Amino acid sequence: ETKELAEGLGLATYYDERNFGKLPSAEARGYGDYIFTAMMFAKVVCVQLVNFLGYNLLFQDVDIVWYQNPLTYFYDEEKSGNFDVYFQEDGARSVRYAPYCANSGFYYVRHNAITRYLFTTILYYGDMIKSWSSHQQALVAVLTDHASYYGLRVKVLGRDENEFPGGFHYHRRRDFMKRLTTQEQKDAYIFHMSWTTNKGNKLKFFKQMGEWYLSDQCAKGKTLQDIVGGDAMVDTHPLVEPCCLSEPRIVCHFSDKPSTIPCKDSPKIDKGGRAFW
Repeated sequence: ETKELAEGLGLATYYDERNFGKLPSAEARGYGDYIFTAMMFAKVVCVQLVNFLGYNLLFQDVDIVWYQNPLTYFYDEEKSGNFDVYFQEDGARSVRYAPYCANSGFYYVRHNAITRYLFTTILYYGDMIKSWSSHQQALVAVLTDHASYYGLRVKVLGRDENEFPGGFHYHRRRDFMKRLTTQEQKDAYIFHMSWTTNKGNKLKFFKQMGEWYLSDQCAKGKTLQDIVGGDAMVDTHPLVEPCCLSEPRIVCHFSDKPSTIPCKDSPKIDKGGRAFW
C-alpha cells in the first residue's frame, strides 16, 4: 500500500518483499510498542542495502519537513566537516543515549569500508533492537564501539544550533519556535517532529505549524484505490492533483503548542501548559 501511495506522488521506490513483506501495515499506537519495534527492522535494512551499493545516503523519518535542501549542507565540507556519519541530536541527553545523543530519524552516511562494517554490525544486532524496543539505543551503542575500535568519525548536529531542529526545540525552545513559525528563523534546513507520542499528535502539530499540505481526501488509512478508484492507472502520478495543496491547511488544536497563527481558543494538551501566544 505504501509503495503505491509513494509512486502515485511521483517518488521512486524499492520494495523488497522478502524482507519487508511481513512488516505491519498498521501504525504504532505509541513509542516502543510491538509495531514500532517491528518497523525498526525496516530502518536497519533499507540503509544497509543502499550503503552496500556504494552510495552516500541521507536517511530520514517521514515526520520531517524541509526548509532547504539538507544535502547541500553535507556536500559542503566547509560547513559540515569531514565525517563518516552525521546525526541530528535527539535532545534527550540521558544515559540511555549517551554519549552521542544521536537521533536515528535523520542522519547522513558517507560510503566507505568503515560505514559498511558499521551497518553490517547493526544488521546483526537485531536481537538488541528487539530487546530494547529501540533502534536508536542500539545504534548509539554501536556508534560508540566503532568510533573507539575502528576510528568511525561521528558528528552530531547539536540541539543548541539552529540548522536541524526537532522535538526538543518544539517542546522546550519557545522563543526559537516563534521565530521558526513566523519565518524569522532563516537558517534551519529541516524540522523533525520527534518527541511526540503518536502519529495523531504529529499530524495535529504539523497542521497548526502551517506545515501540512495534504488534502482531506487523502487522509491517513486510505489506499491508492480508495483515493482515485479506477483512474489509478490513467495518470503516471495520479495522487499529485487530488492530494497535494499549494497552500498549507492550518488548523488549531492546542493553545500551548507552537502554531503559525494564534490558537488561544484551543484547549491545552499539557497539564499546566501555558499559551504559546
